[in-house]
Amino acid sequence: MELHGALNDYKRSQGDPQRFPGERRSTTGLFSGLDERLVHVAPDGSVRDYSYPLSGLAGIDRSRFGLATDGDVHWFDGEDGDQRYVENTAIVETTHTVGESTCVQYDVTIGRFHLTHFTLADGPSSDDASIHACFGFAPEGRAGRIGQLWHGDAVEVHHDTEHDFLAASTGLTVTGQVPERFGELLAAEPADFPRSQADDRYEEARLSPIVMTELALSGSSPSATIATLLSDDGDRTDALERVRAAAIDHESTDAILEAGQAQARDRLLAPDRCIEGGFSDLRALALLRAPTGARMAGPEFDPFYRYSGGYGYTWFRDDAEIAQFLLDADLRLGLGLEEWHQKSARFYGETQLGDGTWPHRVWPHNGELAPGWAHGRLEEGDSDEYQADQSASVASFLATYLRHVDPADEQVRETIAAALDGLDDSLEADGLPGQVQNAWENMTGRFVHTAATFLEAYTAIARAPVDDALATRARERARDIYAALDDLWVADRGVYAMRVAGDELDERLDGSTLALATAHLEYDGLVGVDDERLDRLVSHVETTLDGLYRDPDGPIEGLARFEGDPWRVREQDAEKIWTVTTAWGARAAIDLSELLATNDRDEAGAFDEYGRTLLALVGPGGPLRRPGGYLPEQLFDDGTADSATPLGWPHAIRLATASALEAPSSSLADTGDHTPVRD
Repeated sequence: MELHGALNDYKRSQGDPQRFPGERRSTTGLFSGLDERLVHVAPDGSVRDYSYPLSGLAGIDRSRFGLATDGDVHWFDGEDGDQRYVENTAIVETTHTVGESTCVQYDVTIGRFHLTHFTLADGPSSDDASIHACFGFAPEGRAGRIGQLWHGDAVEVHHDTEHDFLAASTGLTVTGQVPERFGELLAAEPADFPRSQADDRYEEARLSPIVMTELALSGSSPSATIATLLSDDGDRTDALERVRAAAIDHESTDAILEAGQAQARDRLLAPDRCIEGGFSDLRALALLRAPTGARMAGPEFDPFYRYSGGYGYTWFRDDAEIAQFLLDADLRLGLGLEEWHQKSARFYGETQLGDGTWPHRVWPHNGELAPGWAHGRLEEGDSDEYQADQSASVASFLATYLRHVDPADEQVRETIAAALDGLDDSLEADGLPGQVQNAWENMTGRFVHTAATFLEAYTAIARAPVDDALATRARERARDIYAALDDLWVADRGVYAMRVAGDELDERLDGSTLALATAHLEYDGLVGVDDERLDRLVSHVETTLDGLYRDPDGPIEGLARFEGDPWRVREQDAEKIWTVTTAWGARAAIDLSELLATNDRDEAGAFDEYGRTLLALVGPGGPLRRPGGYLPEQLFDDGTADSATPLGWPHAIRLATASALEAPSSSLADTGDHTPVRD
C-alpha cells in the first residue's frame, strides 16, 4: 500500500468506530492465489496485490472497474453485487448489476499471473458495451519514480527490477493518469479513484503508476479478459509474449474456470478427502503459503505499522504450529500433504540461527530476516526481547516429523540437536524458561505458555528417533519443567498464572496457557501425569475457558485473549473475541478430554462436549466464520471482523481439532523402538 491510498483511506475512515484509518483491509472480499501471488478481490470487483511476502513483488496497489453503456461509465460499487468462490477452487466470482445489465467477473491468480474475466449475462450487445479499468501499480512498493511503456496492445509499469505488465484479450485503449498532487493529498476530502483527467504536461502520464484502459466486450456472449504479470527477470520480450498469451488463452469463461479448477487439483486436495469445512481451511492456508513452504501470518493490512507491527511475515510460532496441526490432520485423514511437511522441515533447517534458535520473523519468500522487535538473540549483549516459545514450537514439529514422516532425515536430526541446545540456553536453574516475550508479543516475563511449549518440545524430542543421549537429556528437561510448573500454581483461583513478573505472579487468565493441556497430553505418552496435576489441569482449563468466554449482545460469542486485553478495542468496553483463542480453547478441551480418558477420569466427557461447542463457533456455519470460510483474527461484539483476514493459525487449529474428532484413532500411535515408556 503506497501513501496515496493510505491517506485517502485515512480521510474516509476517520471517526469510524470500528475502522483504523489508513489500513488496507481484507475483512471483506475474497482472495485468489495458490502460488507466488496473492490478489484480493473486493466486493466491488477491484483487485489489489498482497503478494510481496510471497514473491518479493508488489504489483497492483489499487484498481477499479466499470461498465460503459451508451457512452456512460458506471463504476462498480459493490452495493448491488454478489461474491463467492466457484466450487472448491480459488476462483472468485463477483456479480455486478448495472441498470438492466448483469456483468459477471471471474478472478483467478496462477503463478505470477492474475486474470480478470468479464462477461455480460444480459444487457446491451457487445457493440454498445465495454469495460473501463483503472490500475494503480506500485512496483517495488513505489508510488514515485515510476515509468510506463506502452507496447501497443500491452502496458509495462516499472521502477527498477520489478516490471508489471498488463494486456487484454480484446486489445486495449491506453492512457496514463497523473496521481494525486500534494495539495490533493493534504485536502480534507479523499481524492476519487480514478481521478478526473488533469490538463498537465504531456509527459507526466508516462511517469505515473496509474494506467487507464478501455477494452471492448466481444463475442456472442460478450466478454473480455485482462491479464497482469509481475516480473523481475529482466526479459521484457518474454514477459510481453506471456502476458499477451495469458489474456488470449483465457478469453472465455470456460477457459478461466478450467484453469482455476486445474490449479486447485494441483495445489489442494480433492474435497472428498477432507472433513466438512476442511477445504476452506486448507484453501486459506494455501493462500498464505509461499513457494518455500513458509506461510505469512495473514494478509498485510497495516504496512505503515500504524496500529500494529505488521502481519505479512513468517512467525515461527504461527508457522510451526500450523505445520504441526497440518501434520496431525494429515496423519489422521490421509490428506496427501507430504510436500507441505517436507518443505516446512527444509525451511526450518535453513533459517535456524547458529545458536539453535529461530529469529522473531522472516520473509516467507526467501527466509531472510524481516523487521521485528524480538530479535534479541541477534543483537549484542543480553536481551529478553526474544520469544522462546517460537523455537520450542519449531522443535516440536521437527521431532514429530522425524518420528512420523522420515526417521532417516539427517538434516532434521541435526536441526533438532541444535534446537535442544537453544532451548537449554533459555532454561533457568529452577527448571523454567527465563525472561522472554510472550506469545501475544505485548509483555515480558516468565510465562506459563512458554513453559508449556518447552514441556511439549522436550517431550517430543525425547519420543523421537534421535540419539539416545539426546533423548535422555530431553526427557530430563521435560521432567524438570513438569515439576517446576508447581511454582506457577495460583491456589485461590485454581489456575496457573499468566507469568512471573519480577517476584510476583501475574494471576490474570490467559488463553495462551491453554497450551498446558496439549503439552501434558504429549508428556503423558512419555512419563505419565499424576493425579494432582490432572486435578489442577481440570481446574485450570475449566476456569480459563469460563473466565475468557464472552457472549455479548450481538451475533457472536467466543474467547478473549486474556483478562483486560486492551488491543484494538476502539470504542468497545470489553475485550474483543479472537478466533485463535476460541479455536485454541476447543483444542485444549479436546486434548484434555483425551488425557482424562486415558487416565480413567470421569471429567473426560464434559471437556469433550465443551470442546465441540467451542469448535462449532469457528466451524462451517459458525458465527465467527466469514464469507469464503475465512477466520479473521478478531471481531467486534457486533460481528464486524477486524485485523488480519484470513489468519492462518486458527484455520489450522480448527482443521486438526475437527480431524481428531472425526478420526480419533490414527497413525499417530507409536510403533517400533520408540514406543513410549510410562513410569
